[in-house]
This record gives sequence, C-alpha cells and structure tokens, in this order.
Amino acid sequence: MSNEYETLRWPTNMDRAAIVAKLIEIRESQAVLASPDLTAFFANVEGMTSARLGASVISALTWLEGKPEHITVGTQLSMVAMNLKNLR
Repeated sequence: MSNEYETLRWPTNMDRAAIVAKLIEIRESQAVLASPDLTAFFANVEGMTSARLGASVISALTWLEGKPEHITVGTQLSMVAMNLKNLR
C-alpha cells in the first residue's frame, strides 16, 4: 500500500483487510521501537471483531493524546479511524 499521497484530508479508502494490515504494520513498527503500550492495543488484531477493532483504535488514539513524540503513528491511526465505517 502506497502512502505517498495519504493525508488526513485525503485518506486511502481502506476496507477491513487494509485496516488490519495497517494495524499490524503499526504494531510491528512500535514493537521495534520498544513501545509496548502501543503494541498492546493491537495484539491479536487479526482475530478481533469489528467492534473490538474499532474500540482498540479509539483507545490507542486516546492514549496518544498529549504525546507529541508519537505524532506519526497518531496520524496513521487517525486515517484508520476515518475508515472504521468500512469494517464489516
């Protein structure tokens, strides 16, 4: 998935598979960066129900509030949140 033109104003239209893939990408990148708090939100994301997946994204965004050092992942999660309506 190309992120070249992805912004909050023009986010990629993501389906469930793309949302899960992005959350796995976020989980793995945060594990490398030693951010266990963030990785915990998306443990077992592959098997989450749509409701649980959405709740995890919102919880992670809430946790990120006031943490400017995580602005990049916050932007990525905001784009995912804008696509939660596509979960089925």
